[in-house]
Amino acid sequence: MIIIGELINGTRKRIKQAIADRDDGYVSGLAVRQAEAGAAFIDCNPGTVGDQEIEDIRWLVQTVQAVTDLPISFDTPNVAALRAAFDVYEGAATPMINSITAEQERIDAMLEFVAQSGANIVALALSDAGMPSGCEDRVAAAVGLVDTLTGAGIDAGRIFVDPVIAPLGTDAGTGRAVMGAVTQLRAQRPGIHITCGLSNISYGLPERKLLNRTFMTLCIGAGMDSAIIDPLDEQMMATVYAAEALAGCDEWCMNYITASRQNRLGV
Repeated sequence: MIIIGELINGTRKRIKQAIADRDDGYVSGLAVRQAEAGAAFIDCNPGTVGDQEIEDIRWLVQTVQAVTDLPISFDTPNVAALRAAFDVYEGAATPMINSITAEQERIDAMLEFVAQSGANIVALALSDAGMPSGCEDRVAAAVGLVDTLTGAGIDAGRIFVDPVIAPLGTDAGTGRAVMGAVTQLRAQRPGIHITCGLSNISYGLPERKLLNRTFMTLCIGAGMDSAIIDPLDEQMMATVYAAEALAGCDEWCMNYITASRQNRLGV
């Protein structure tokens, strides 16, 4: 499971303040803790716009890469901000762009830059038709976007499709639709990765972490191999190790056994 650590996000009150104050100690500490907890990428979302976003993402990238060798996920659709992030990125590992959609305006604005960047790319199953309403809508949007990206020379292994999760409280069928889409995408485009912003599923509902963990298990069983989550949630990470072992994604259960030896399975 490729974990994209979600915690450095300027829409969170504490992170917003840290960015405004240029509190590098707080941000770098959060980056290190996510890395130690098992993240493969550190997502950096400044949560701002315009010229401020450019300055903020530049600072975030410099702050995070000073304390970890993990690749960074540049979480912005703003090409100017992406260019600023790449300008200061010094990591040896391939970074990620989060994200592009199948909406024509986004394709026109971003495709050339994404293709030339060599980065991994989160590809949201959103088209000009809007939020997908079921499994087939998600698959159609995702397959079309994957084909557009690969047609531009982007290797399928760099594409992380996000089938787009709507809150369960407003769309009772979203869980089944997403799982169905994951299964179909895994069969139709086997070379891609499949990820998601998992916590969207539980928005507005009680015991959110329970729903998130349970849905993670179902998604792994359907073929999802990545997620944008909080790696500091020990119960979630334990669920990931267990679900991957049960789904046959962990040869000889070695990741599960290693996690146990490191006392990472305490629930």
